[in-house]
Amino acid sequence: MNVLALEPWYSGSRRHFLNGLAEHSTHDVRRVTMPGRFWQWRMEGGGVTLAQKVRSVVDEGFRPDLLFVTDMVNLPAVLSLARPCLDDVPTLAYFHENQLTYPVPPSEEGKRAYAVTNYLSALAADRVVFNTQSHFDEFIEALPQLLRDFPDFTNMHTVRDIRDKSTVLHPGIDLAAHDEYRDTGRTSPGTAPPVVLWTQRWEHNKNPSGFFRMMNRLNDAGVPFRLILAGEHFREQPEEFERAFERYAGRILHYGYAEDFDAYSRLLHRADVVVSTARHEFFGKAIQEAIYCGCHPVLPNRLSYPELIPETHHRPLLHAPILYEDEDHLFGVLRSILEREERPLPPDTLHQMPEPLDWRTHAEGYDELFEATASEPAAVAA
Repeated sequence: MNVLALEPWYSGSRRHFLNGLAEHSTHDVRRVTMPGRFWQWRMEGGGVTLAQKVRSVVDEGFRPDLLFVTDMVNLPAVLSLARPCLDDVPTLAYFHENQLTYPVPPSEEGKRAYAVTNYLSALAADRVVFNTQSHFDEFIEALPQLLRDFPDFTNMHTVRDIRDKSTVLHPGIDLAAHDEYRDTGRTSPGTAPPVVLWTQRWEHNKNPSGFFRMMNRLNDAGVPFRLILAGEHFREQPEEFERAFERYAGRILHYGYAEDFDAYSRLLHRADVVVSTARHEFFGKAIQEAIYCGCHPVLPNRLSYPELIPETHHRPLLHAPILYEDEDHLFGVLRSILEREERPLPPDTLHQMPEPLDWRTHAEGYDELFEATASEPAAVAA
């Protein structure tokens, strides 16, 4: 089966996702992409360029049986501008994130057009897929409020239409790429302070202020630790990282984005504990990679984390907890691990937890979804 996959933000985790899907799917996945920059323009005008690229691919002889797009694609624009190339081709929209519930600074509030693009794309698609159940739930909960803001013709019934054709499928991850670095670089217990890892983007919605407030509190209590401060960051970044560098320079083993995969994987294998204080998370790929590499996770008991951590390990017996309820609980959990009063889960156990997400086996779920969507006649939004 021929799958035409559109991604206007071909960078970072989205690029890794699409490459992994194309590599491991049993179907022919043809990628049509744009560079990962100017995200607002990608949503506003990217559909014009993608439609041109679609027409070129079809003219070259690639006849799609299925159109696969991500949430940054203006699907109605592509379908209208690329016809008749996509006439009667079923469409599947995959939501890595959405602009209805994505946290934005106060200066950017009111940019409703991007949320409307997500809504119209979900409405136009034959099937909609969300990367986590928590993401799906918050999208469906937020959608009525978006429609109520319209002065008339709110079409509230379309919430049910989108809900009924939606499903959840976690993204695949190329976990196997980390295997050659397994069990390398981690210090044996008792020989040096444990290493705490930050591996998420340096953005305010990941709540770095909460993370460093916790590390300062632990430091003031005399708790030993070292730090790895990795994760992608941009031109403007939270000032908390600079202050942390000034305070903990002698204990920071790495500071900044690891551009090279080898270096990145070695950092994950060197750390003992990975912590999230995120206020918002649609999935959390970096956390899953760190767990696979043997980092004991300490995560908030909300967002996508409870569904991605096996229930048997929510409160593991004889080992340190994984999910925390509030800052005081987080302080207690981290202190007990860093002072070695509670044991982290064994690396072999941690290694197994994200394994169901590995593309080597997880791609089968995408192939089944592709086949099911392609076998259905293209629907018309009500």
